[in-house]
Amino acid sequence: MKSPKILLVDDDEDILEFLHYNLEKEDFKTTTASSGKQALKEVENEQFDLIILDVMMPHMDGIETCQKIREMANAEETIILFLTARGEDYSQIAGFEAGADDYITKPIRPKVFVSKINALLRRNSKKMSGAKSDGPFSVDWEKYLVHKNGKEISLPKKEFELAALLISKPGNVFGRDSILDKIWGEDVVVGNRTIDVHMQKIRKKLGKSYFKTIKGVGYKYVDH
Repeated sequence: MKSPKILLVDDDEDILEFLHYNLEKEDFKTTTASSGKQALKEVENEQFDLIILDVMMPHMDGIETCQKIREMANAEETIILFLTARGEDYSQIAGFEAGADDYITKPIRPKVFVSKINALLRRNSKKMSGAKSDGPFSVDWEKYLVHKNGKEISLPKKEFELAALLISKPGNVFGRDSILDKIWGEDVVVGNRTIDVHMQKIRKKLGKSYFKTIKGVGYKYVDH
């Protein structure tokens, strides 16, 4: 089995060495970058399975770097994990808004860190199928695209998976716990606000009227 390729991005050489050491021990193939600009060059030249990106970097921070990476064609399905020294919501929500899949806070515990990496990669390898609707939307899982009335709409990976899940069963109410399990997996710890952030972006791109909030429960797709 081919080892997953991981790009490590941090301006702190000690942290890069620490991450590199712990991931290489687990047979991951790692590449390092010490700035956002260097990270973009690496992504241009190679396709990575996962990018680990520090939020607080000089010149181009992790949020801006993530946004630029998400605009690159060969990184549409790449998992992006943020490293942040903050325990509060700001950097987490900003990261998700920029297109990140998850985050982990410093200081990093090696076993927890490696476990999260494995969970994200394992989740990414499981392809959902059959998510189609007879209404205005259809879903192309091979290309990770949503079509609305024949118009192609590209979404970041988690937005796509969440939209596809809801579209797959018109009228069915998906509870928050069910959404977290199906989209992020049991081993990945994210909060309810993560779902809300993704839903806001989905509604903006696909249409607010199609995705309803069921107060205290979750969300559903309404096929007009």
